[in-house]
Amino acid sequence: MKILVLNAGSSSQESCLYEIPDEALPSVTLPPLWQGKVTWTKDQGGAELKVTTATGETLQETIYGDSRQAHVTYMLYALSRGATKVINQVSEIDVVGHRVVHGGPDYRDSVVVTEDVKKAIADFANIAPVHNPAALAGIEAIQVGLGDVTQVAVFDTGFHVTLPDAAAIYPGPYEWVKQGIRRYGFHGISHQYCSARAAQILGRDLASLRIITCHLGNGCSLAAVKNGHSIDTTMGFTPLDGLMMGSRSGSVDPGILIYLLRQSHYSVEELNHVLNKASGLRGISGVSSDLPEVIEAIAQGNERAQLAWDIYVHRLRAGIGAMLASLGGLDVLVFTAGVGEKSPGIRQAVCEAFGFLGLKIDAQKNQQQPLDENIAAPDSDVEVLVIETQENWVIAQQCWQLLKK
Repeated sequence: MKILVLNAGSSSQESCLYEIPDEALPSVTLPPLWQGKVTWTKDQGGAELKVTTATGETLQETIYGDSRQAHVTYMLYALSRGATKVINQVSEIDVVGHRVVHGGPDYRDSVVVTEDVKKAIADFANIAPVHNPAALAGIEAIQVGLGDVTQVAVFDTGFHVTLPDAAAIYPGPYEWVKQGIRRYGFHGISHQYCSARAAQILGRDLASLRIITCHLGNGCSLAAVKNGHSIDTTMGFTPLDGLMMGSRSGSVDPGILIYLLRQSHYSVEELNHVLNKASGLRGISGVSSDLPEVIEAIAQGNERAQLAWDIYVHRLRAGIGAMLASLGGLDVLVFTAGVGEKSPGIRQAVCEAFGFLGLKIDAQKNQQQPLDENIAAPDSDVEVLVIETQENWVIAQQCWQLLKK
């Protein structure tokens, strides 16, 4: 079965083509036959397309215009033509899977895309305004490019449906529950993969482990995973809640928002921009939403960049402490996504705070760019893993399973 995966964001779209045997899902992660990434330029006048095949052929092009349909069309062309060709014609694609950030209360499992599903994705765009519209645009572009090919929506909120009510329901008026205002949690595809992969790496039964997964990228969230199920997480009704992020504030006193609306006469649009685009590492440092650039500024003596680092680490430690309380202990701590996988300094700063648990890391392993490795010291009471998240592979698996049903 040939499965094309589209993982759309606000500024980029990742694409992978997998070929999975019809007989059974493999027990290991399959590498994609082909992978591409379209990154929109800052002036929105075009996009950069980079394509790589499993055998190493590459293509890098600038595509002019901001139409997602044009970008998807070019991507499909690169799949079946030229140096990066891996299939003879796009009609060989059996199914297209999409990461959809918010599925709301009604869409918990992966589903075949219908008009009703598209409407639901659009309805929840006001809660996930950065991501849901991008996913919907990808679905519609595939309908134009590939006709009636089966499309599947895989929801980031799905893994967190096991949250107990005490963790999911906000302490506002009970009417909020009936309105669907509750903690949904996000990055679920990544948290699900990384918790299962951790058990696999350690040769342990997932159902026996208490795991905290730290998805640290431009967006950041934690999940407390017990017996293979999410029982707590830091993101909430929207992906704005929880940890300090690249340009998102994470949790703040809601009274601040009331104050800004009353005293500074912020509009809703201005408030949304401040919280989603002008806060976090970018807002505090004044340098960048990108952690490596903040670290570089720290080395040059930038005090605001140092403050951004300090707040980021403080919030991350506090979030892990909350997940610890929900789990009642800890067997495995997992770091993943761009920062989690690539920043030994963040991993060290976090782990130092939990020495009282008997958690110790091997400093040398931590510095060696480990991936899918245990960096805990031999005498550590808690395993510490760095795992390369594989959201696209999880989406491909769920497409395969859904079609086989």
